[in-house]
Amino acid sequence: MKNTALSEIHEALGAKMVPFAGFNMPVSYEGVNAEHETVRKAVGVFDVSHMGEFLIEGPNALDLIQRVTSNDASKLTVGKAQYSCFPNETGGIVDDLIVYRIKDETYLLVVNASNIEKDWNHIAKYNETIGAEMRNISDDFSLLAIQGPKAVEAMQSLSSVDLSSIKFYNFVVGDFAGIDHVIISATGYTGSGGFEIYCKNSEVVQIWSKVLEAGADFGIKPIGLAARDTLRLEMGYCLYGNDIDDNTSPFEAGLGWITKFTKEFVNSEALAKEKAEGPKRKLIGFQMQEKGIPRQGYAIVDASGNEIGKVTSGTMSPSMGQGIGMGYVKVENATLDETIFIQIRKNQVPATVVKPPFYKN
Repeated sequence: MKNTALSEIHEALGAKMVPFAGFNMPVSYEGVNAEHETVRKAVGVFDVSHMGEFLIEGPNALDLIQRVTSNDASKLTVGKAQYSCFPNETGGIVDDLIVYRIKDETYLLVVNASNIEKDWNHIAKYNETIGAEMRNISDDFSLLAIQGPKAVEAMQSLSSVDLSSIKFYNFVVGDFAGIDHVIISATGYTGSGGFEIYCKNSEVVQIWSKVLEAGADFGIKPIGLAARDTLRLEMGYCLYGNDIDDNTSPFEAGLGWITKFTKEFVNSEALAKEKAEGPKRKLIGFQMQEKGIPRQGYAIVDASGNEIGKVTSGTMSPSMGQGIGMGYVKVENATLDETIFIQIRKNQVPATVVKPPFYKN
């Protein structure tokens, strides 16, 4: 079990620690609902240093990224980030990721913790004929997500960079909390604004303590992975291993918008065919019409009790006070406003097909 550079601090703060993707991680501090509300209404800080970071560099860096990712990375200028995925050879997804263009020939790829080795091997396989420089810096870097509507105001005293000027999916390399050359990125996984800070492991303890100090007057609190999950689900953001995996295609998952056929990439021919013909199943969002909490793996059934799909993510929404979820169903059952049923133990509980985000601030 790996620790992040902040694991001891989380334990000292009374966090409930759990194994997650091979790391000892804080799942909650004071409880998921309270932490969720802190991020929606004020500002919270997450340690997400378990995420993986790869540097792809040199004159062939863009060629490699274009080959292995679905989105068109040639559109990236220095200071911009892009959501993308690694398609596999059989129509599914190796992982989803964010690509940052750091310099003209330097890109940072941020991948999911559980997939670091798998992703590295996948990219390296295609790099054999392309010859870009690859460096896995996952073990050397930490990542903090400072999220919430008060994030910019609470953190501005820590940086000479105008934080409010960093647009969504843009980033700046600048000073923060007394450390030079950190990446300040207006990305996040909560839908409540804020940014993410990439720094070296040796710098993160100082940054963490200064973040809590600067945010004290704004109600900042440390937030665990449980609230990160309820926050992302309210936005309808996919979680790898739940809503997307090696057997789900980008078009089934509603990720056609990050699948660009302006170039050739892994399995692009088959995916273009799938786009033209249309997928046979689709990832939908749904809201429960009655009491009941949908959970991953629960069957989705029609009015006659026939199974039409499976729940991939589900929870009781802390912001809305009702059950929400996502799952794959046959295309003919994916119509908006249609009533479907979630099999919760012996009961078939009605739900309405809706278009995420569930939470609208």
